[in-house]
Amino acid sequence: MPWPSGLRLREASRTASWSLMQSFYPERFERDMACTEEDWLRWLPQAIGDQHWKRQDCTVGVRIGDGALGLKWEVATPRVIAQISMPRLLVRFRFAGVEDAARHAFMTRFDLYMQRGGG
Repeated sequence: MPWPSGLRLREASRTASWSLMQSFYPERFERDMACTEEDWLRWLPQAIGDQHWKRQDCTVGVRIGDGALGLKWEVATPRVIAQISMPRLLVRFRFAGVEDAARHAFMTRFDLYMQRGGG
């Protein structure tokens, strides 16, 4: 049975993860992430992969080729919906000297590792 989009369930599941990824990542952007700082720090090494990185307090510097990525985060007040409370972490991404293609490759991997849940 097709969905209203015209895709069958099997076809939709094959394309769903890639269709949700961004096609372009600017040099600077911010994200409101639904995780605790503890979760973020546990997931971060896998999301960064083989790139050299260094943490200091609430910041991380990542070497990407000849360029770099600076990550800075702060714990925000939880988002409350009815009786549900979800943790929030505000994260700033700042690329310097990283070409569009390298930025895209890094963030595609990063987003796949940080992706949680589904549905």
